[in-house]
Amino acid sequence: MTDLVILASSSPRRQMFFKNLGIDFKTCVPDVDESVQENENAIDYVLRMAKSKALKIASLYKDNVVVAADTIVVLDNKILGKPKDRNDAFLMIKSLSNKTHQVITAVSVTKGDIEKTFYEITYVTFANLSDELIRDYVSTGESDDKSGSYALQGIGASLIKEVRGSVSSVVGLPVCQTREVLESFNIFAKLGAIHE
Repeated sequence: MTDLVILASSSPRRQMFFKNLGIDFKTCVPDVDESVQENENAIDYVLRMAKSKALKIASLYKDNVVVAADTIVVLDNKILGKPKDRNDAFLMIKSLSNKTHQVITAVSVTKGDIEKTFYEITYVTFANLSDELIRDYVSTGESDDKSGSYALQGIGASLIKEVRGSVSSVVGLPVCQTREVLESFNIFAKLGAIHE
């Protein structure tokens, strides 16, 4: 048995969280179809994505604990994906202005025949944003390749009035809940291991 955890993600934010937990891990990026199925609701979709990613990598690393996650932004029951371009990012952020939306992150942890999958819903309320402010933000490039076209951990924090729920989940991983599930797989955090 090995304690090396396989993180099925290329996300630098998720990797940072694992480093902060002092978990010995390596990354392996799964290739899965991320299309939304017909009549699939947001929670079913995000759970299916996390499970699919975990199982894909678990088939390669049968003796390791595999962790996969998926994060989506949902406004009025519609999933907001990554922007196609900066005009799309502008329109997406404009639709979030002065409204509360959901950020749902699902996490799937698996090893052998054991699999635990859960999700967290966090409510994020944007301030009332002017078109000029949105354009300024989009021009920074931070919205590129981000679900919902913003990053809470970056300049995007200046657009957000309130967060109810797990802040780390909005960034990409509900860290406390993930740590608790990893403990059930006998993987224990070594907090501060990288800080000397």
